[in-house]
Amino acid sequence: SRLCTPESVARLLEQLPAAARVMIAFPVAWENVSDRAAVLAELQAAGFVRLLAAGQVLNLGHDPRQELASALPESGQVWVIVDRLRGGDPAERTTESLEQAFAHGAGELAIVFDTQQAVWRDAAAAVAPQWQVPLGEPQSPWLPLRLSRQLRCLQCGIDYPDPEPRLFSFNSPLGACPTCEGFGDTIDLDWDLLVPDKRKTLREGALAPWNTPAHSHHLQQLLGVAENLGIPVDVPFSKLGKRSLQRLLEGDRRHGFAGLQGFFAALERKKYKMHVRVFLARWRSYNTCHDCGGARLNRLALAFQLAGRNFAQLCDLEIVQLDQVLSEMSLTPRVSQIVAGPREQLHLRLGYLQAVGLGYLTLNRTLRTLSGGEAQRTALTAALGSNLVNMLYVLDEPSVGLHPHDVQQLAGAIERLADRGNTVLMIEHEEELLRRAEWLIEVGPQAGSGGGQIVFSGDQVALAASQSLTGDYLHGRRQITVPAARRCTEQGWLRLRDCSGHNLQHIDVDFPLGVMCVVTGVSGSGKSSLVQDTLYGALVNRLSSQSVKRLPYASVEGSGLIDECILVDQSPISRSPRSNPVTYIKAFDEIRKVFAETSDAKAHNYTASHFSFNSALGRCPTCQGDGQLQIDMQFLADVSMTCGDCGGDRYKPAILQIRYRDRNIADVLHMSVREAMHFFRGAQRLQQKLKVLMDVGLDYLQLGQSATTLSAGEGQRLKLAAYLASATRRKTLFILDEPTTGLHTHDILQLLDCFDALIAAGHSLIVVEHNLHIMAAADYLIDLGPGAAGAGGRIVVSGTPEQVAACPASATARHLRPLVG
Repeated sequence: SRLCTPESVARLLEQLPAAARVMIAFPVAWENVSDRAAVLAELQAAGFVRLLAAGQVLNLGHDPRQELASALPESGQVWVIVDRLRGGDPAERTTESLEQAFAHGAGELAIVFDTQQAVWRDAAAAVAPQWQVPLGEPQSPWLPLRLSRQLRCLQCGIDYPDPEPRLFSFNSPLGACPTCEGFGDTIDLDWDLLVPDKRKTLREGALAPWNTPAHSHHLQQLLGVAENLGIPVDVPFSKLGKRSLQRLLEGDRRHGFAGLQGFFAALERKKYKMHVRVFLARWRSYNTCHDCGGARLNRLALAFQLAGRNFAQLCDLEIVQLDQVLSEMSLTPRVSQIVAGPREQLHLRLGYLQAVGLGYLTLNRTLRTLSGGEAQRTALTAALGSNLVNMLYVLDEPSVGLHPHDVQQLAGAIERLADRGNTVLMIEHEEELLRRAEWLIEVGPQAGSGGGQIVFSGDQVALAASQSLTGDYLHGRRQITVPAARRCTEQGWLRLRDCSGHNLQHIDVDFPLGVMCVVTGVSGSGKSSLVQDTLYGALVNRLSSQSVKRLPYASVEGSGLIDECILVDQSPISRSPRSNPVTYIKAFDEIRKVFAETSDAKAHNYTASHFSFNSALGRCPTCQGDGQLQIDMQFLADVSMTCGDCGGDRYKPAILQIRYRDRNIADVLHMSVREAMHFFRGAQRLQQKLKVLMDVGLDYLQLGQSATTLSAGEGQRLKLAAYLASATRRKTLFILDEPTTGLHTHDILQLLDCFDALIAAGHSLIVVEHNLHIMAAADYLIDLGPGAAGAGGRIVVSGTPEQVAACPASATARHLRPLVG
């Protein structure tokens, strides 16, 4: 049944043929004879005189009690007739009768047709198709067509809640799927993590959880009962049948084997231990919810449809498709008037997403699956969609993660924001956006303590005549030169076959080793899916004992040419405020040794541990070496205050009395890397580590600066510095995710020098990058596209930057061509 009202049913009954006769009735029910007597008495008192039961009309007021009782069932339901109507009766009478029937029938009634009339089927056809109620074949002279004022299915008895915004929100208990709680996926055991190498047999240790010394006895138990269970232990895991996998998973109590499920169920009972929780998390991943199929909503919410689709199906459409569906949707004039406001707002917001080049996204796409550029532009649509004027918008590097092709769309959106009468203040390094700016302010002249001054403030004409660093690069007075020759790609290749994760179109990709290989393409073309989610996972699973989730692929060749694979992404280097640049590169150990070697330290028997703010021997007991005290404000955010005992110096007064070259350990932590390089002259091992920080352009950082205050670009360069400082001789493949994030063009020069040092040491680089200077300096380019999402996932062109720049089908080529000719 569809939602009915007295007015809507009355309008349909006006279409009845003039000769048609119908009755309006409502249902009543009883469970036994005594209930029946009470119900009949109430109906008589209310003035109702006719019943429809067992295909006949009974007179409630005149039939003898005995005859009426024999014609009615002892339990069940009958229809109480409210009125008898003919085609053409006044609308007021019809509406009044319908309201009375709905009121007494708890929102349910029936239009009863006289099937003995020749026009009955024509009359019923005027009503039934409107409510999608099947007519069926009449079983008696009277056919009740049931209608409900509530959202109720009269065939199966399901009541649906009234539609409201919460019902269609997976963040609300009213609409969320009860199985996955609105997440769309559930966490469960993952065979790819349990068995990272499916070529191994069970005897060879295919099951990774049972390869550890603590759980190896489970493997021995399996090998002892495998023959009785019918599980072959000397064939590759990939060739085990479904029956063997099921017994391996579920076990067999008769043979005392609990299986993998029993093993993990036993560990679940020890989840109060941290190491057990970490161990459990290693073997599980998220799978699509089997109940909602990833729709996130419960079945009641999915029962509602708009334009022939439920809420989840509408959200599965691309933004361009959804906008078209909503535009072409036909509504009645009354409904169209009601939804005019929300419909207009929805079109505006979908239009803003298309304006910044995100028309290929679907509304149900989770933020964690978006690329950096897609996330930036999605956040920008909130400002574009506000329609506010005379506002100040502050944008912090909105071009992060954007291909030059996408930057132009972003620039157009920002200009429209300013054209509405707003002021846009933007922190940015992207040259395209700098050239479009109407006023530029350059802060410098250097980084860290060497900066903090206004070097330039003016328009584009003044910038061209200035001597600022930014102006020099924008107007060609300085530039990053393109290498005269590319490194040869004859030191081996990594060959990845049939990559099909996310939007990758079953592609085969070859990555050269011993050179700088840059993977580029428009935002959303599949770069992260290919490099981070497929290649990195495949190599780590091959080269180490780790089990890393990766996207599907057929095979990887050439992994034997490298010793390890390291991903340098934009994740924080540490979430602890105790971590700092010198602790991260292991230089703080050398600094503590220098202080421990002083005569005063030896006189007091101070060791290197006394100069560690992580050790109780020397740290301030009040702040535990943090230098700050966290004040719990209960319902407000915690407040951080400088420690009153140590004044933020972190150490006990006695430790601060020990001085090296008239500086104590706290003074050293406040030094910049550049100052420390000069201060610790003669300490060769320490200077070697500090020089690495200078090589990656971090000479302005304070030695004791908290790692939580570093930007994403600084964090990435600090990770590279740590690898350079370790001086490992293992052949390493470094995978870098947009290392130019937050870098000025001048800083990119130092970054390229760092890359050259890594390659000269025998390492290999695969860089996911949009910066044109990095592309031009690459030895080999792989351009994905040609578009984003479903229009991407293919290799458009690969080769040297010159070869890529000559490809007419590449969106990268048009922007790269001016740099490489």
